[in-house]
Amino acid sequence: MSGFGRATRVGAVLGLLLLELLAGSAAADTTTDLAAARALFEHNLDAIRHHDAAAYLTCYLRSPLLARTGATGFSLGYDSLAAGVGSGWPDAFEGLDLRLTPIRDGLVYGTYRYRVRYGAGEQSGLSERLFVDTPDGWKITVTTAFAATDGVPAPPRAVVGGTLVRDGKIDAVGRRRDVQLPAGVDTIDARGKFIVPGLIDTHVHFSQTGWVDGRPDALDLRDEFPYEQVEERLREHPEVFQRAYLASGVTSVFDVGGFAWTVAMAHAAEANTDAPHISAAGPLLSTLDYWLNLPGERQFMFLADSSAAVQGVRYLKSIGAAAVKVWFIVSPGSDFAAMTRNVMAAGAEARRQGLPLIVHATGLREAKVALQAGARLLVHSVMEAPVDAEFLSLARAGGAFYCPTITVIDGYARLPVAARTGKSPAVDDPLGAVDSLTRARGLAAAARLAHERPAPVHGRQSARGAAGGHPHRHRHRRGQSAHAPRPGDLRRDGGDAARGAHAGRGVARQHAGRCAGDGSRRRAGHDREGKDRRPSDPGGRPQAGRREPAQGPDRDALWRGADGGGAAGGGGEDP
Repeated sequence: MSGFGRATRVGAVLGLLLLELLAGSAAADTTTDLAAARALFEHNLDAIRHHDAAAYLTCYLRSPLLARTGATGFSLGYDSLAAGVGSGWPDAFEGLDLRLTPIRDGLVYGTYRYRVRYGAGEQSGLSERLFVDTPDGWKITVTTAFAATDGVPAPPRAVVGGTLVRDGKIDAVGRRRDVQLPAGVDTIDARGKFIVPGLIDTHVHFSQTGWVDGRPDALDLRDEFPYEQVEERLREHPEVFQRAYLASGVTSVFDVGGFAWTVAMAHAAEANTDAPHISAAGPLLSTLDYWLNLPGERQFMFLADSSAAVQGVRYLKSIGAAAVKVWFIVSPGSDFAAMTRNVMAAGAEARRQGLPLIVHATGLREAKVALQAGARLLVHSVMEAPVDAEFLSLARAGGAFYCPTITVIDGYARLPVAARTGKSPAVDDPLGAVDSLTRARGLAAAARLAHERPAPVHGRQSARGAAGGHPHRHRHRRGQSAHAPRPGDLRRDGGDAARGAHAGRGVARQHAGRCAGDGSRRRAGHDREGKDRRPSDPGGRPQAGRREPAQGPDRDALWRGADGGGAAGGGGEDP
C-alpha cells in the first residue's frame, strides 16, 4: 500500500475511534440523520462559495483528531485547518451527486463529485465526508479529496426535459422518458427555458462604447464626453460589457483592435468565470496615420514603411496580442504600391512571430492584397464591389475566414435618426444587458443633437450651411470624386436606412482619405488656409481627447435626414 493510501486508512480509523467517544448512546432515526448530514453538507458548500471563513469552520469537528486527506497528503487537527482558511478560496466550486449512507445512529458517510476552479485552472474529482452528531451539533470529522485522473471527463449533467450533457457536449436530446440518464447524474431544472450553445462574437472592440462617446471620429461630442474619460471608464470597468456578452449568450469574443490594455484585459478574463473567453489583437497597424489616440497611448500604429511594419508586429508579440490587425485604408492620392509592400511585410513578420494576420479591407483590391499577405480573417465584408473569382480563389487557398459584420451598418444608421428626433435609438436588448450609463449617454447625446439642430433654409440646408459657415460640410465637399455620393445625395434615399447607409460609406470613405495628408485637400481640424488648429504631439500629429473638430459625418447631413450618414465611424471605416 502506498504512503498516501496508508494515510487515508489511518485517517478513517482515527475518525471512527473518535466517533465512538463522541456519539454516545443517543439514537436517532436514519431519515433524520441523513437530512442533518445533507444540511451540513449544503452549509459547508455555501460557506465556500461565499468565502465565509467563520461559517466554514463551524462545519468541522473542533478536535486534534479531525482527519483530512488531499493533494498534500494526510493531516490531523482542527487548528491546522483554521490556520489556512481564508488564504486560498476557489473562484468557483460545485458539489454534485451527493451520496449518503448511514453507518449507525449519529454517523453518516457520504461522497460527492466536485468541480473547483482557481483562476484559469479547473479540477474535478471525488470527495468523501464522515458526518457525526455531537453535543455541539452535526460536524464533519473526516474529509478526503481525490482529483480525477487526466483525461477523465467531468460527471455528466442532465437538464430536466431530457437533455444530457456529457464531457461538455450534448449527448442526447428528447423527452424525459425517452432519454436514459445515468445513475447519480446532476440535474438542472430548465423547464420553460431554451438551451443554446455558447455563441462567439468575432468582431468586438472593448475600446469603444457602442455609441458616439467612444467614436468622436463618427460624431464629435468630446466637449460633453471627453474622450480620455470615456477610455478610462472602459479600461477600468470592462466587466460592464463582459457581463452584457454573457447575458446575451455570448461566451467567446474576439477584440479586433484597440488600445494595448485590451490585451492584458483579455488575459485576465481567462481567470474570471464572470467574463467570456476573450482574444485581443491590441493596437492596429494602420495604413493611415490616424488621429484617434490618447496623448500618451496609441491604438493606431502607422505603417509608414516596411520597417515600421516589422517593429509593430514585434511589439504586438511582446505584449501578448492574439493577432496582428491591419487597418487597410486607401485614401485618394495615396501610394497603393507602398501600402501593399508594408502590408506584405507585416504579414511576413506575423508568420515569423507565430501570430495570425487579420485585416480590415473593405475594398476588393485591398482585400486581395490582404489575402496574398496571409490574412486568416477579413474582419468586414468587401463593400465597394462584389467579390470575384480571384478573391474566392485566394480565400480558399489561404483558408481565410470572412466576418461580414452585417449588423454594424444598421447601428450607424440609427445615428441620424437620433439626431433628427432627439430620441435615443431603440436598443435591441430584450434581456436588459446594456448598462444604464450607456443608455443614458445615448439619450443625452440624442437630446443635445436635437437641441442644437439649426433651422432649415429652403427645406434643405441649415442656417449655417446656407451661410457657408459649417466647416464639416465644406470639408466633405472638397475633392469629392465622381463615384462617391455627396452628403446631400443621401436625402434622395427617402429615409431608407440600408440604402442611405451604403451610400454613406462612399462619402465617409473618401472623407477618410482626405485625412491622410493629401496636401491639396483640407484635413479635419484645419482652417480655410489649411493650418492645423488642433494641438499637436511632439511628432506633429493632432492629439485626440481634445475638443477641436474631428473628421466624421456632416452633422447637418445627419439633421437633414441622411440615414446612414454616420456610416462606419473612423472616417467611414469601423476598425
